[in-house]
Amino acid sequence: MIKALVFDFDGTILDTETQHYNAFQEMYKEHGSELPLEVWGECIGTHSGFNPYEYLEKQINKKLNHDELRTKKTERALALIKEQKPLPGIENYLKAAKELGLKIGIASSSSRQWVMGHLERIGLSHYFEVIKTADDVEKVKPDPALYLKTVDELGVKPGEAIAFEDSVNGSLAAKKAGLYCVAIPNPVTRHMQFDEVDHQMESIAELELAALIQLVEQQKS
Repeated sequence: MIKALVFDFDGTILDTETQHYNAFQEMYKEHGSELPLEVWGECIGTHSGFNPYEYLEKQINKKLNHDELRTKKTERALALIKEQKPLPGIENYLKAAKELGLKIGIASSSSRQWVMGHLERIGLSHYFEVIKTADDVEKVKPDPALYLKTVDELGVKPGEAIAFEDSVNGSLAAKKAGLYCVAIPNPVTRHMQFDEVDHQMESIAELELAALIQLVEQQKS
């Protein structure tokens, strides 16, 4: 019944989300303030209107140079991300999926350049047959377009695919598209309520792929 796996990228394959948050927290602390996790968490997995530099200005009641802060934060986040390896269990799932003859895709709200650059750096790009990013759709998650395009190009029906997500916005997109959704929250999204998902795990490493597929197919039958 299950013919494909579709992965989110940021926070699911590589923990970029925590590093972006850590870089912002360092910046906020330098200004004697703090970026609450629940505020930042709303932005994850989508393109939101939240401006962290304006938010900091309001917190400290002082005008700041946004361009200067953005450059510094980006450099720091990239340095932290470059130290990261694939999240635990990810490569084992990719290898197991290939052995089982499953198709594998990515549906990410980030840009193609961002996703491909990091996939190549961590040596995982060869596992994926289809990679859909913000460059391929008019609306990113929670809109289902990314997932619908990915499964369509993989040549499977939405109900024949499992989505892996770390954010509420991503999970909503997967469910709207009709995929079975497994949530694996990261340190930044762990406080959120994943009401719509079909299954939730602390880490993808806690359950072998064959066992997860068996669980999915039992729930579907």
